[in-house]
Amino acid sequence: MSQRSSTLVKIATAIGLLALLSGCVVGDGDDARHLQPLPAKLVSQMSTKGMSQADPIFIRIFKKESELEVWKRDRSGRFALLKTYPMCRWSGQLGPKTREGDRQAPEGIYTVTPDLMNPRSQFYLSFNLGYPNALERSQGFTGSALMVHGACTSAGCFAMTDDGVTEIFGLAREAFAGGQKSFQVQALPFRMTPENLAAHRNSPHIAFWRNLKEGFDHFEATRQPPKVAACERRYVFDAAGDNSRFVAGSQCPAYEIEPAIQTLISERRASDDRRYSALTSASAPSPVLAYADGGMHSSFRKMLKEMGPERLQSVVAGRVEISRPDAALLDPYGATGSSSEATGSIAIR
Repeated sequence: MSQRSSTLVKIATAIGLLALLSGCVVGDGDDARHLQPLPAKLVSQMSTKGMSQADPIFIRIFKKESELEVWKRDRSGRFALLKTYPMCRWSGQLGPKTREGDRQAPEGIYTVTPDLMNPRSQFYLSFNLGYPNALERSQGFTGSALMVHGACTSAGCFAMTDDGVTEIFGLAREAFAGGQKSFQVQALPFRMTPENLAAHRNSPHIAFWRNLKEGFDHFEATRQPPKVAACERRYVFDAAGDNSRFVAGSQCPAYEIEPAIQTLISERRASDDRRYSALTSASAPSPVLAYADGGMHSSFRKMLKEMGPERLQSVVAGRVEISRPDAALLDPYGATGSSSEATGSIAIR
C-alpha cells in the first residue's frame, strides 16, 4: 500500500470513528460512499487549473444566490475557484442563526476539522460547520448539528444534491489526506457587493454583514483564507501577531492588520465605498427586503415547476432512498410551514 493510500485509510477511519463518537446521525447507506474517488472530469479540471487533489480547499456559501463555492490552492500558492455548486435548499431568512429551533441556516466564519465530517449521515454525506463558533457562543447563540449535507432537504442546514455533496466531501477528504488540518467556510447572506449591501442597508443585520464583508474582502484581495479572531461582538481578520490575545466577547486589544494585507484591503474598500455611496445617494431610502422562508437555486426552482416535488427529489437524490416523503420539497418556499415540522420527521435545528 502506498503512503498516500495508507494516509487516506487512516483519515477515513478517523472520520468514521469521530463521527460516531460525536453523536452524529448515522444512516443505513453504503459505508464506502465517503471513499468514492473524485470524478475524472473534476480531476481534469483541477489539473488544468494547476491544482492537485491533495491541495487545500476553502469554501464560501451564499444564501441569496443559493450557491456553494469550492476554492483550491493552485501552484501559484493562491486559491482559485474550482467549482460552484447549486444549493437545493436552505431554510430561514437572510441573517444569522441565534437559537435552537429558529430554523435559520447560519451565517459566519467556521472551521471544519476531520472530526466534523460525517460519512454515514442519514442525508447521504455531510459535514458539520461547527456552529456555534466562539463568537456565537459568547453571544449566547444556541443550536447544534448545522450541516452541509445531501438529500436535497433542509431544516436549518445547507442541502445539496447527493452528487454535489459527494464531490465536496471527496475534495475535503483528499485535502485532509494531503495534510490540511482544517478548512475555512464563510457562510454569507449574499455576495458581498456594494449593490447587495445598498439593497439591504435597512436590515437590522447590516452591521453584522459589514463585518462579514471584511472577511470576504480579505479573501478577495489576497486569495488566501484570512486568519480569524474574535473580540467584543465582531470578527477580526488577519491581525498582526498572535491571535491568542483575542477573546470572543471581551474587549478588543489594540491591533493592526498585517501591513501588506492592509494596503490591498484599503484599495478595495475605498472602491467599494465609492460605489456604495453612489448607489445610496442616487435613490430613495431602501425598504428592508423580505424573503420567503429559505432559498433554492434557480435551476431547482425551474425543475420544481416542471417536474413537481416528488419527481425532483427522486432526481437530485438519486442514490439514496428517501423514506421521508413528508420531508421532501413539499413546501420549498416555506410560506405555510413544512409538513415535516408537524410530523417531527426532521429535527428543527
